[in-house]
Amino acid sequence: MGQTVVEKIIAHNIGRDSVKAGEIVTVQVDRVMMDDIMIPFIVDKFKEMGFRKVWDPDKAVLIYDHFLPASQVDDTRHFRIGDAFAREQGLTRIHRTDGICHQLMTEAGHVKPGNVVFGTDSHTTTYGCVGAFSTGIGYTEMAAILGTGSLWVKVPETIHINIEGTLPKGVMSKDIILRIIGDLRADGATYCALEFTGSTVENMSVASRMTMSNMAIEAGAKCALFTPDEKTAEYCQIQLDDFQKNLKGDSDASYIRTLEYKAEDFVPVMACPSKVDKIRNVSELEGTVIDQVFIGSCTNGRLEDIQAAAAVLKGKKVAPFVKLIVTPASRKVYEDALACGAFRTLAEAGAIITHPGCGLCCGRAGGILSDGERVVATNNRNFLGRMGTSKVEIYLASPATAAACAAAGKIVAAL
Repeated sequence: MGQTVVEKIIAHNIGRDSVKAGEIVTVQVDRVMMDDIMIPFIVDKFKEMGFRKVWDPDKAVLIYDHFLPASQVDDTRHFRIGDAFAREQGLTRIHRTDGICHQLMTEAGHVKPGNVVFGTDSHTTTYGCVGAFSTGIGYTEMAAILGTGSLWVKVPETIHINIEGTLPKGVMSKDIILRIIGDLRADGATYCALEFTGSTVENMSVASRMTMSNMAIEAGAKCALFTPDEKTAEYCQIQLDDFQKNLKGDSDASYIRTLEYKAEDFVPVMACPSKVDKIRNVSELEGTVIDQVFIGSCTNGRLEDIQAAAAVLKGKKVAPFVKLIVTPASRKVYEDALACGAFRTLAEAGAIITHPGCGLCCGRAGGILSDGERVVATNNRNFLGRMGTSKVEIYLASPATAAACAAAGKIVAAL
C-alpha cells in the first residue's frame, strides 16, 4: 500500500518504511514555536513538570506578535517572562518585533520540507505550505516537548483535494480555501491531513499556498500539506534532497475522501458572520454597507496580498466614513511593500498602515469595532467578539475583494 504525504513524513521521522493512519507513534521534534500569549503558561508548566533545561535550545523559537506593542498593562508580563526564560535557557531564535509567528517560521528559515513542527497556536498548520507536518498544541504539550524533545501523535487520515485549471481574474487562493471549508464544513476534516495537488496548486506561489494551509484548521484539519517543488526550494533557500522531492502522495495511497475542483468554477466568496463555513458568493452580498476593512494577518498579510490590494486601489480613494487598516505579516514584507511602491499606493488611497504583527485580527490592537459595525477582513476567523464587541459583523474575504470593498464603502467584487 502506498503512502500519503503525512504518512511519509512521520515514517521518515521515526525511522520506519511506512506507517498507517490511526497508529499512535512518538515523533522526534525538529522545531517548536512558542508565541507571546502562551509563554507564561509554558514556563509554569515546564517548571511544574520538574524540567530544568530545554532539550535543545536551538530547536525552540519564541515569537512576540499578538501583544506587540502592549496595549494593556498585563501584556507586558508575557514579555518579561519570555525574556527571562530565553536568557535562562540560552534560547537564541527569538523574534521580538519582526512580525507574525506563522510568517516568520518559514520566512526566517526555521522550518524546512519534511520537518515535524509543533506550535502553541492553532494556525501552526501554515507550515504545510513548504511540505512540513506542523500542527498546533497546548502549553502542557509544549512544556513536555521542551523537556524531552518528543511527543506522541496519532497518524492522521488524509483528505485529498485536487484542483486543476486556471483561476479567473479576481479570484485568489483565499477564495479557494473558503469554498473548500464551506464544502467540508467547520468540522469536516477533524484530525485529518489535507493534501493539495493539481495544476492550480502547482502554479501557486508559496505565499498563496500559505493562505490555504493556514486556514485548514478552520475545517478541523490536523495539518495541510503541499508537495515541495522548486518554488519551495527557492523560498526556503535550500536544495531539495531525495526524501523531500518524494513528498507526494503515492498513486495507491489510501485517502478517506477525494475532492475534485476546476479552477475556472471558483468565484470571489466571503465567510459571513459569524461562522467560517457560512460561505456566500460576493455577488449575493453586493451592496451591504461596511464600516471598516482590515488587510493583514497570518492568512493574508504577505507581499502578494498587499500588492493585490494596491492594484485594486491604485488611483482610487477609500470611501468616506470607511477605515482601511493594512498590517504586514513581517518586517520583511513591510520593507518589500515600501520598496515596490505598494504602501505608497495604499497610503495615497487613505489606508492606515501599521507595524508588523497580528494586529486587529486577534482584537488586541487599534481598530476594534463596536456594536452594529461591519468589517471586511482578510484574517482567518469571524467568531463573535473576535474584532471588537459580540455585535460586530465580520466578513472574511481575499485581499483583492477587501480592497474593492474599501473603495466602494460596501461589499463588491474586485474586477
